Amino acid sequence: MADDSPTALEAISRMLTPEFEIVGTVSDSASLIEQAQRLSPDVMIVDLFMPGSGIEAARELKKRRVSGRIIFLTVYEDASFVEAAQSLGAMGYVLKSSADRDLIRAIHEALQGHFFHSPSLH
Repeated sequence: MADDSPTALEAISRMLTPEFEIVGTVSDSASLIEQAQRLSPDVMIVDLFMPGSGIEAARELKKRRVSGRIIFLTVYEDASFVEAAQSLGAMGYVLKSSADRDLIRAIHEALQGHFFHSPSLH
């Protein structure tokens, strides 16, 4: 998981731990790239805008052929960001405001190879 907010990382970890193993948390894109290469996670939950940019990290991970699926977790309800996420090969775009309802479903969808976005995004 990658987010520059320790509070968000803690909340997301608490939410996901009953169902998933959290192999690492980081707070910036450089650390995400390094840890993703080292740990080879199945899914990466990535804040869209954190130090170094989640979008740029996704581009770099794709370039380095890191196989984990990316789900962006963000406050930004902008369709152009959803499109950008898809064009980078991300498998999900979840709003932080609906993470409690959408994130676990997004992870399951990503693991099955399907793109998921929060239903409130049109």
